[in-house]
Amino acid sequence: MKKNKIVHVVAHSHWDHEWYFTMEDSNILLIENLDYLLNVLETKDSFASYSFDGQMSVIERYLDIRPENKARVEKLIQDRRLFVGPWYTQTDSLLVKTEAVIRNLLYGYKMGEEFGHSMSIGYSPDIFGQHAYLPAIYKSFNMKHSIFQRGVYNDQVQDDLNFHWISPDNKSIPTNNIFFGYGPGKFLSSEKSYVETRLLPILDRLAEMNTHTDVLLLPAGGDQVLVRENFPEIVAELNEMDLGYTFILSDYEAFMNDAWTSTFPNEITGELLACQKSRIHHTCRSERYDIKRLNYLVENRLVNILEPLATMANKFGIKYPKPWLDIIWKKLFDSHAHNGIGASNSDDANHDIVVRLTSALRMTDGLINLLKKQITKAVSQQMGDENIALLFNTNPVPEERTAKLTLFTPEKSFQLFSGDEEVTFSVVHQEKLDGGRKVIVTAKGEKEVAVPDYYRTEIYLKSGLIPALGYTTLQVKAVATEMDQLISISKQTIENEKIIVQFENGKINLLNKEQQSIINDLIRFENVADAGDSFDFSPLEGDQAIYIETSELLTVEKNHLYSKMMLKHTALVPKDLEARAQKTSTETFEILTEIELFDGEEFVRVRHTIDNKVKDHRIRALIKTNVAEPEFSYADQGYSLMKRSVTNPYLANWREDKFVEAPVPIFPVENIVAVSEEDATLALLVGGIKEYEILPKTAEIALTLFRSNGLLGKDDLMWRPGRASGINNKVVPTPDGQMLEEMIFEYAVYVQPEKLNEQTLYTQSNIFEGHTETYHLQNLNTFEERLERFEVDYPIDRLPAQNSIFELDNPNVFMSTCKKSWDGTGTIIRLFNPGDTEETVRWTTNASSFEVSLAEEKIAELKENTICIPKKGFATILLEGE
Repeated sequence: MKKNKIVHVVAHSHWDHEWYFTMEDSNILLIENLDYLLNVLETKDSFASYSFDGQMSVIERYLDIRPENKARVEKLIQDRRLFVGPWYTQTDSLLVKTEAVIRNLLYGYKMGEEFGHSMSIGYSPDIFGQHAYLPAIYKSFNMKHSIFQRGVYNDQVQDDLNFHWISPDNKSIPTNNIFFGYGPGKFLSSEKSYVETRLLPILDRLAEMNTHTDVLLLPAGGDQVLVRENFPEIVAELNEMDLGYTFILSDYEAFMNDAWTSTFPNEITGELLACQKSRIHHTCRSERYDIKRLNYLVENRLVNILEPLATMANKFGIKYPKPWLDIIWKKLFDSHAHNGIGASNSDDANHDIVVRLTSALRMTDGLINLLKKQITKAVSQQMGDENIALLFNTNPVPEERTAKLTLFTPEKSFQLFSGDEEVTFSVVHQEKLDGGRKVIVTAKGEKEVAVPDYYRTEIYLKSGLIPALGYTTLQVKAVATEMDQLISISKQTIENEKIIVQFENGKINLLNKEQQSIINDLIRFENVADAGDSFDFSPLEGDQAIYIETSELLTVEKNHLYSKMMLKHTALVPKDLEARAQKTSTETFEILTEIELFDGEEFVRVRHTIDNKVKDHRIRALIKTNVAEPEFSYADQGYSLMKRSVTNPYLANWREDKFVEAPVPIFPVENIVAVSEEDATLALLVGGIKEYEILPKTAEIALTLFRSNGLLGKDDLMWRPGRASGINNKVVPTPDGQMLEEMIFEYAVYVQPEKLNEQTLYTQSNIFEGHTETYHLQNLNTFEERLERFEVDYPIDRLPAQNSIFELDNPNVFMSTCKKSWDGTGTIIRLFNPGDTEETVRWTTNASSFEVSLAEEKIAELKENTICIPKKGFATILLEGE
């Protein structure tokens, strides 16, 4: 028989950092595995190459224990015998900030190149769905091709497993879908029964699905597998069997280069979330909300505050804290690794993720505190005034915000001044603190001296215009007059210039003053059983939803800049799954809700606090919209909004079509979810909530606050038939997954009296995320921030009362990052345009400007400090020498 099909057999291992095992377990196994792999590759020339899952972290971890083997590893990488990179860890890209996806690749790519080669494949064998911008991101890291498993429908690839994958900004990358996953050749053998019953049926099916090429891919690996030393002999034996296929022991790069000598007509666009052949686990995005929330807090503090603040400080003469940032980012990457951020892990592994993220948050806050203190001290010395506060703006445009500031003063009352102008502010909370005692060493011994009492005061203030990527200074002066306080009022409404929130008959109504419109019954809650596991929510057969619709008004408070309404929803619900089945509701379930309005803001801030004592259930906040029966939702992913149908046409016949899980229209969200029609839009701006569904019949957005369950692995779920995911021979109890703890959920409701406008929504989301930081220079209290108690170096002597490092001139262009470049030669800014028309933007700088790739390699000099960003596109700029 003529051998007319070429099969590239790619030997590899897929490496999970933690799962039902811990990272310590994984690392011990890793050392043994890589020791053996190096010996095989060095002593067996016939073993052409091995791919180690595209993750540089495993190499870094190996060399932490085996530093003496670095030269051996480098040689194998340089000789293209061992393929590593392009990731640091393989991230579940739909659960983390897009900037975190880019940084993960930046670390992986740079480290791989330092060793001699980073694999030029955007390789994602196991992540739960594909981020829409990955084609553009991969290409900007010099990758030629992409390979992934999960996310496409069978009919999208039934004729060609090779296709052009196109991102929202129209960047295209040649891609292969590993239809049978990364393990069809894991047990590759030349034994007759294996060949006839397993190998040939797979190859014949692959041949049918590759109508434009005779080059096929057979990934030969699996989770944490040891290299199969006899693969070269097996490949040779298969070639002697005259099967109609020629087998090559190969690598992913060689396969794609060979296959793509052919022309493939198929194009697939955008995000890939299909769950037909491979599970996506849509609802793992609400699993272990505590981890999702903690990750959100670290990412936002790191990207929105610490890095731009450190860049600013470096411009002033303070050393950029790159070693610390490397540690923080790697703690994040370790937590983002598949399945880590999905939290479909053992309690031990999830505990470690919480510890890791908590450590990263502490480091981030500590560095922010240190930088603010060093900058403020230099301003104080220039002004000759030690009682000052600084307002920092980390956006690249001047900002006027209602900002929160905490002050410590000997006097109860004070005034704030910006230059000669008095600053308007209102007190939110004030308390008198005991000054305590201090010990003075005298010639006669230690002497205790009483320290005067002082006041801690939280205020909201109208900031005035804070310079772009800079700061402004306020002076604090004692006065005898009373200050504007937050007071309780008897009214059942709160309002600002744009919005009225009204409590009526146990429910909340939202009035938009500009639009003269009203949304009645704005918020209610849905409580249902969760009969699933940590991978997937599952309904309980026969369960009926409990709707928590009416509330008790607890307090209404206001001052000139701020108002707040506090509510409590209460219901009796079943205490666990058994009680659900018996339809017995005995457990009191409470939701405390704070609704806040700030002067000048166009949205309503909502904060729910739940102290959960109930097991096996899911809670969703149902937000009423101003769009009747919406057909589409719009949710951000990276640099634009994804337009998604609120129904899935595959859902009606998903079992007959052999879907591995129900294609429910439940979606991930990064920061924004909206519905819209010609003259009305309602958007939710979310803070750490990662899952939503649109309910068209009731015109509601359902935000999944959290779900609770106690198992890792469970067979035959209602929405996921068949085996449990991953571990199909053991159920692992995960009692921590019941979420029996206090949780805080934050989002904002924004009503737009017009057709959806992308730039407006991104502007509002930017405000909600927060890019303003404050600091009061004082010595009364040394415990408010983490490092206040200790002496520090002040590397700069003097700074002016106001400062800015650069500014953008186009409000329709947004900045997603500001940091020092990888090599330390300048400042990197990443800009994006979420709109449907291209935008030109200019920035102020004395430095030379270059457009660079995501890998921070120069593309072109920008002579006029200007760049045109295509619709839904992004660009990375290097300000050299800054």
